Amino acid sequence: MLTFLDALKRILVGRPFRTERLKQAPLRKRSALPIFSANALSSIAYAPDEVLLTLALAGMAAISFSPQVGIAIMAVMLVIIASYRQSVKAYPSGRGDYEIASVNLGPRAGTTVAAALLVDFVLTVAVSVSSAAHYVIAAFPVLAGHEPLIASVGVVLLTLLNLRGRGRSRLGNALPAYLFMGALLAMLAAGGVMAAIGALGAAPSAGFELIPDPAYPAGLTGIAGVLLVLRAFSTGSAALTGVEVPISNVHTLAPPRARNAGTILLLIGLIAAVLTLGTMFLARATGVHLAENPATSLRLNGGPIPTGYVQNPVLGQLAHAVFGGGSVGFYLILAVTAAVLLVAAHTAFTSFPNLASHLATDGYLPRQLRTRGDRLGFSNGIISLSVAALALVWIFNAHVATLIQLYVVGVFVSFTLSQLGMIRHWGRQLTAAPDRRVRSRIRRSRSLNLLGFLLTAAVLVIVLVTKLIHGAWLAVLGIALLFLVMDALKRHYVAVDAELAVDLEDAPKALPARVHALILVSTVRKPVLRAVSFARASRASKLEALVVNVDDAQTEQTLAQWEALGIPVPITVLASPYREIAAPIIDHIKAIKRDTPRDLVVVYIPEYVVGRWWEQLVHNQTALRIKTRLHFESGVVVASVPWRLSSTENSRWLPSGAPQRNTGEPS
Repeated sequence: MLTFLDALKRILVGRPFRTERLKQAPLRKRSALPIFSANALSSIAYAPDEVLLTLALAGMAAISFSPQVGIAIMAVMLVIIASYRQSVKAYPSGRGDYEIASVNLGPRAGTTVAAALLVDFVLTVAVSVSSAAHYVIAAFPVLAGHEPLIASVGVVLLTLLNLRGRGRSRLGNALPAYLFMGALLAMLAAGGVMAAIGALGAAPSAGFELIPDPAYPAGLTGIAGVLLVLRAFSTGSAALTGVEVPISNVHTLAPPRARNAGTILLLIGLIAAVLTLGTMFLARATGVHLAENPATSLRLNGGPIPTGYVQNPVLGQLAHAVFGGGSVGFYLILAVTAAVLLVAAHTAFTSFPNLASHLATDGYLPRQLRTRGDRLGFSNGIISLSVAALALVWIFNAHVATLIQLYVVGVFVSFTLSQLGMIRHWGRQLTAAPDRRVRSRIRRSRSLNLLGFLLTAAVLVIVLVTKLIHGAWLAVLGIALLFLVMDALKRHYVAVDAELAVDLEDAPKALPARVHALILVSTVRKPVLRAVSFARASRASKLEALVVNVDDAQTEQTLAQWEALGIPVPITVLASPYREIAAPIIDHIKAIKRDTPRDLVVVYIPEYVVGRWWEQLVHNQTALRIKTRLHFESGVVVASVPWRLSSTENSRWLPSGAPQRNTGEPS
């Protein structure tokens, strides 16, 4: 029988899938590349914007350095990819950085990596849907001001899609990424040709003047300027998120898995580098000017900018400059960018529950997260991610520039610890390898991972130094709290397993001396009579009916009916001066246990089986409270006695094959 919540879930999620549907053919490279690269590619939609926004604090001259900052970011990306190509050969299981850190640095390092990645996945969803909302507004300016609502709709749709198991289509995930790559390459190529022949148009913001922040009166000179460039670098490092996706999904690839994952990593790096640098150079050529607060930081001919001006993202302004505002090309760029951002958020809806399932299996998260739901997805993980992402969207008003300050910390924590773990892995391999050629290969791999560790650790320090006061402390706090929660859960599960472990001393002992059966009675009705029949059939040593006196008139009526029917079971009235139901029953059971501690007490509770979801709200609530209280009493067994109401007949919510008529026999 489905409860109200079960019925609601059936409406939203649909009927369950058979386990066999979980099996899918391995991914080939042409399908895996767009799916695994969506996260990295989507960062092109906001990473260049954040570099320009940060440099804009120092005025017009500072933004000309944006391509150089982009080159530095892409150099770090290529080093990380080269080092990850070594990691994927050693750990092709699909558990990624979490496994590498756990195996080589210990469980606490693995827990730290896991906490960092979980926080990063939540931020991936929040940043991606918020950025997609801004691209929707670039296409439909009338929606300006509704960014949180648009982003929330995106989160809810992705949640339902994943709960319904409809997000596993390979074509549906691959197509937006291929369209984005093709459209962006076409725009960059067209923009480059137009710039070469002098026909390139200006961005909508090209005529605006940037007003420097008072904290940077000398531009990028001095210590303040250096720190600002480093801050732009750390903020733009959001472009590096997602490069870890292939190593976490090696097990889904067609053989040879490790080699294919390495090839995909390399292609992701090259494509992302070309598109990111092309975007930054074209943004400088078209004169894109961005400011965190356009009304105060932008000027037009020395005066304020037009009232109601909507500042579009970089890709939107580039599409306007290359194709013209309102053109097919303009709307195509906006559409494919929003689509790839949603696909990137969708990958987090896969990665977060998968990692949470691994952690739950290892005892670091609640075990409810390790099982699949009706539609074969990790439903509890999906819902947890959705709630956390929605909270961030509304807390930060879907403001990408603010959310970005929390981003990147988690991914660079995992990068750094993963690379350190690989250094230790290769060190052990080197000690055990007798062959000189094998040792030479191991040394090369270790050198690449050493370079990756030094670079990612340096970037992590830069991120923490330059972004901590701008919001990154929240991400650090989130990682620390999640680590403490997982560590506490692990210790709890270890303690429970130790307490429940079976040894020779736990061999079956003497049976209970007697069985004391109690029947709970409110009014004398058919369900109560059935409970009496069941209890008598059990041949208990002692049988007793209980009625809690919360209303004198009703209690007297119950006793009169009991006597009139001649029910051969003694009935006891329990006083309840404060009109409680459960407390007098618990006190009576404790009195029985004090007098006969070896007795087993069986409590028979009549319950209604209903056929409509809303009926569950008005029945069985008292029984539920009593059962909850009895679960904490030692030596007590609860027996539910079902009585099916007529609404269960032909009920569409009743499981097929379930009996629908009251036969009086045990169910």
